[in-house]
Amino acid sequence: MEEKFAVGLIVTNRFGVLNRIAGLYAKRCYNIDSLSVGVTENPEYSRITIVSTGDEYMRDQVVRQLEKLIDVKSVALLEPENTVFAQHMFIKMHLTGTERGSSKHQVLALINQYGGKVADFGEEHLTAEITGTAEKVESFVEKVRPFGILELSRSGDIALGLGIENTLSVEKNKEE
Repeated sequence: MEEKFAVGLIVTNRFGVLNRIAGLYAKRCYNIDSLSVGVTENPEYSRITIVSTGDEYMRDQVVRQLEKLIDVKSVALLEPENTVFAQHMFIKMHLTGTERGSSKHQVLALINQYGGKVADFGEEHLTAEITGTAEKVESFVEKVRPFGILELSRSGDIALGLGIENTLSVEKNKEE
């Protein structure tokens, strides 16, 4: 049975690493649903979160193959019950028309309801910043769609394991 799964990686922060990881997925005809990359607390390393859809064999195969890559320092399958996930989104909405005043207030109320904030505001537009689970971000998008979405930029999932025992680090991989 195919379902979404996430893999967390700690990799050496240098050119070509992401290309090799994406190539590993492409070579096996696996699709990447979302990908987030950012430097860690140590600038020598980056953390990557990859979300894909597949069966148990694919999940195991991806982890095994990623572990073989030289610049991959640590890999873990991120189990949903032991992981906190979030996405970040900027969304620019249209605020023109005869009901501009009321639409502005409705959009501001939604931004507040979703715990977001206004990043930019103009005569004809409003840009909001929303952070939360994929479901929360998608729900906000659907609620503001009738106002007119001008532009949207959304990260993939970022994730961290819950508790000390679910910590992904370079040191963890060296111990094993």
